[in-house]
Amino acid sequence: MPAVLAGVVFLVIAIVYWVDTAHALPSFFPGHESAATSHHHVKHGIAAFVVALACFVFAWFQSGPKTPAAT
Repeated sequence: MPAVLAGVVFLVIAIVYWVDTAHALPSFFPGHESAATSHHHVKHGIAAFVVALACFVFAWFQSGPKTPAAT
């Protein structure tokens, strides 16, 4: 469950990076610029999206059936 929650959080962060400009980002986000700029941090969004996918894949593998140990 924590991996799914982390995946959702990183997915939201990726969307924020893609939608907002560098000036409109929250001040605690890496890439925030105080001067008025009109560019987006696409690479930051892609990185957050990849981390979100990794969290979802990890959660998927952790929720699979447990195989019994061979005796």
